[in-house]
Amino acid sequence: MRLSTVILPVRRWSEGGREVWQRAEELGFHAAYTYDHLSWRSFRDQTWFGALPTLTAAAAATSRLRLGTLVTSPNFRHPVTLAKELISLDDISGGRFTLGIGAGGNGFDATALGQEPWSPRERADRFGEFVPLLDRLLTEDVVSYEGKHYSAHEVRNIPGCVQRPRLPFAVAATGPRGLKLAAKHGQAWVTTGDPKVSNGGGSSADSLEAVRGQCERLGKACAEIGRDAGELEKIMLSGFTPDRPLDSVDAFVDFAGNHAALGFDELVLHWPIADSFFAADLDVFERIATEGLAQLGTSYGS
Repeated sequence: MRLSTVILPVRRWSEGGREVWQRAEELGFHAAYTYDHLSWRSFRDQTWFGALPTLTAAAAATSRLRLGTLVTSPNFRHPVTLAKELISLDDISGGRFTLGIGAGGNGFDATALGQEPWSPRERADRFGEFVPLLDRLLTEDVVSYEGKHYSAHEVRNIPGCVQRPRLPFAVAATGPRGLKLAAKHGQAWVTTGDPKVSNGGGSSADSLEAVRGQCERLGKACAEIGRDAGELEKIMLSGFTPDRPLDSVDAFVDFAGNHAALGFDELVLHWPIADSFFAADLDVFERIATEGLAQLGTSYGS
């Protein structure tokens, strides 16, 4: 199992922003991701920088750490312009970039460009066009496409990605259409658990059972297209289930062990932010980063 982190873009680069990403590399995290939003929840009226410029700066400030978004969505992105930026970022990072991608929701991004919020069906429809078109744009030198929601006219993306055939997609999905996209186009699948469990006051055991069901449905989606589900890495973005893995190293080991048993390859922890939803003890967080997986191996006999 690999351990990664999410660093929200809430710090000026000159006032601690650079140091956090460098510290993530020093601590040995596999990857450091950030959210690709224009603003997000309680941070809406606070500092919040753009994801792709932040990741570009992080690429220049680090050398081994993988970088990525968790997640980018169609809410304010277009596949044509996004592809050009991703190819550039993959080049600048030396092939260390992973695109986390999801259908988006009804947060602030959904109406920032002046549009009405899309219905769940329209979000799924757009996502169903967005992912395959982006796949083509990142793998083909010249692309033309005319769809219901997106178009591309003789778009050039030369020289393409450093990673071949393109940078990896980590597709966030829980519904049937999204899981099919993950099965077909993803190199990884991302979940945050089942919001119905957390919002409904469910337990950690309830959450595990719900995630088990998601894994089973992903397996069926892979089987339908003849793909081995074991080829698709499984990523758990923590912080949205009833669990509290950052309370202590022991709490993390229990959380990680339970999800390792479900076949997860990577756990992602939020870098602590004081006075926020993601508040946690930084010393405990760093102990988890440096000791947690070793203790997991001892506790679970791996």
